Amino acid sequence: MEKERDRIDDILEQWHQESPQLDVSSLAVIGRVLRIARLLEKRREQVLADYGLNVWSFDMLATLRRQGPPYQLKPTELYGLLMLSSGAMTNRIDRLEQDGVVVRLRDPGDRRSVSVQLTQKGIDLTDRVMPVLFAKEKQMMEQFSTMEEQTLVQLLRQFLKSFDDQET
Repeated sequence: MEKERDRIDDILEQWHQESPQLDVSSLAVIGRVLRIARLLEKRREQVLADYGLNVWSFDMLATLRRQGPPYQLKPTELYGLLMLSSGAMTNRIDRLEQDGVVVRLRDPGDRRSVSVQLTQKGIDLTDRVMPVLFAKEKQMMEQFSTMEEQTLVQLLRQFLKSFDDQET
């Protein structure tokens, strides 16, 4: 029985023909991870668009929501968790504040210190989106047995941890 091929197999074959001396074996994993990431993000964008959100805005709302009451973080904590620059974070907070889903709160003890907090509108929106998004993503995982999914999680965790370890 012939194995199923995907686009990455075609790319690998092209490289083997074009530059046989080049070791492109890592592309078998890296290429697939990158392609899967792009496709997953595209699918997330499609679901989130129905709620007036995109991936970055949902990530910010979900990050605040999972903090628990009072659903707030300092901008530096937010951009650290979301791996953004402070400039990008400021622009994104501005946009979400205009949409009424977050508010900036000044620290009465230190006027230079600000926290970003979900508004009730932001909480309600996040609570409506999460079950829909996660259900759609769970459907994508149904192609795997429980054992396959656990193996995939273990391998991806190991791979991701190698990057996390390099950053510390």
